[in-house]
Amino acid sequence: MRKALIIIDLQNDYFPSGKFPLWNADKTLTHIELAIANAIKNGVEIIHVQHIANPSNGISPFFNEGTEGVKIHPRILAAAPDAPIVIKRHADSFYDTDLEAILQAQGVQELIICGMMTQNCVTHTAISKAAEKYQVSILADCCTTVDEMIHGIALHAISTRVALKQSLEVFE
Repeated sequence: MRKALIIIDLQNDYFPSGKFPLWNADKTLTHIELAIANAIKNGVEIIHVQHIANPSNGISPFFNEGTEGVKIHPRILAAAPDAPIVIKRHADSFYDTDLEAILQAQGVQELIICGMMTQNCVTHTAISKAAEKYQVSILADCCTTVDEMIHGIALHAISTRVALKQSLEVFE
């Protein structure tokens, strides 16, 4: 079964020097780097997803086009420099993007999802109507959000619909 690692919103604004730093961001970054290395070693497709605030909604508190904060974290780009980048403006990475076309062109049947924020873009992508045709799992140790409690609540809530895995077990 052809797999894809979907890395959602690993962007500078979510890190300590950004406009909306998240809990556990640096540890999550390190875990995702390891997941990328394992994915590459096992022939898993890698896709970056980047959120850019919709300018028609006015200035956003973060992820504004043309800012340093909107850029994908340089360590993530260095780990997977040739991976396609899907641009989104909504929580669901499938909604009004080319993610589905990329997955279909690569013959993907299984999605392994990770990124930021657990309760928003990660879960909305995992339970997207468009994701229903795929086998979907979330790498619980490769996600984060504003604090540990919300992260845990979000993972518990989605666990009835999507498999939760750890990054070390999914690529073996």
